[in-house]
Amino acid sequence: MSGARRLVAVCAGLSLPSSTRLLADRLAESTARQLEWAAPSTDVEITVVELRQLAVDISKHLVTGFPPPALRAALDTVTGADGLIVVTPVFNACYSGLFKSFFDLVERGALEGKPVLAAATGGTARHSLALEYAVRPLFTHLRAQVTPTVVFAAPEDWGSAGGAGPSAGLATRVVRAGGELAHLVMGTPPLRPEEAEVVPFEEQLAALRPDRG
Repeated sequence: MSGARRLVAVCAGLSLPSSTRLLADRLAESTARQLEWAAPSTDVEITVVELRQLAVDISKHLVTGFPPPALRAALDTVTGADGLIVVTPVFNACYSGLFKSFFDLVERGALEGKPVLAAATGGTARHSLALEYAVRPLFTHLRAQVTPTVVFAAPEDWGSAGGAGPSAGLATRVVRAGGELAHLVMGTPPLRPEEAEVVPFEEQLAALRPDRG
């Protein structure tokens, strides 16, 4: 199967730089790599929707019922995706209010059958179940196709690279989930690559700093 495939990652991180954005990027890259493996003639386009940049527009839409142009464009990008990656920080054992508010604005039926990979970040691994009791049911209600594997990253998951320990576990989950999303998008068996290398969290944050040349 040939042709372009559009991957859209929706990131609800609030800080800059953000571990939520880092996870969204890792998942998008893994999915794109496996889409290209499944169909070498396929072009993969990755778009990231940063909800922190749309917070005011989301509030205006909730109050007035009319989306400002930037928000309208973001909603159209999400509903037009071939595969969707959604990543939220977990606050008070649930997805963020910004994350939920955005998806409250998606038109009914617009995500029906849409392949979705759900992920989250949080200050402790104890919040990981929020993906199963909050995020997955949200997208099931929206009639999307959610991958069997969801990905949660706690601070300890961003350890130094080295092929063992929590960071290796995160790499494995990212590869597995990316393969499942690629499978849903293309209808091909997911790639089973070797365990991916994890760049230390501190190095990834440093690479995002604005003053870096």
